[in-house]
Amino acid sequence: MSDVEKSGIIAKVIGPKKRWRSYKARVKELPGGHRAAVEAIERHLMHFVPVDADSNASMFEDLADLFEQAVADGTPIREIVGEDPVEFVEAFAENYSDGGYVPARARKRLTDDIEQAATEANGVV
Repeated sequence: MSDVEKSGIIAKVIGPKKRWRSYKARVKELPGGHRAAVEAIERHLMHFVPVDADSNASMFEDLADLFEQAVADGTPIREIVGEDPVEFVEAFAENYSDGGYVPARARKRLTDDIEQAATEANGVV
């Protein structure tokens, strides 16, 4: 990675552009409900402060891995995130960052978005 790539705000928040684009392409291939769940989790994860760009990029790649495997295994969204998606995401993020402040409205949005994604994935719309 070049010095320019390392110093940019994008690199500091999400990691190198090439890895980010690869991650986004993988997410785009997920079925609707699972894709919506990953996108909701991604929005929530943006509130966390990364330790470094590499670990943050790894966090998103691992998120894609988790949901790709769940789709392959036929695992429902609720079995992945449980009944409290905020708790799931915060525990997931602890492995990669020192955390950050997440406003209450962001927590509610995540919960609502996961509920909608789980409903969509089950074919109940």
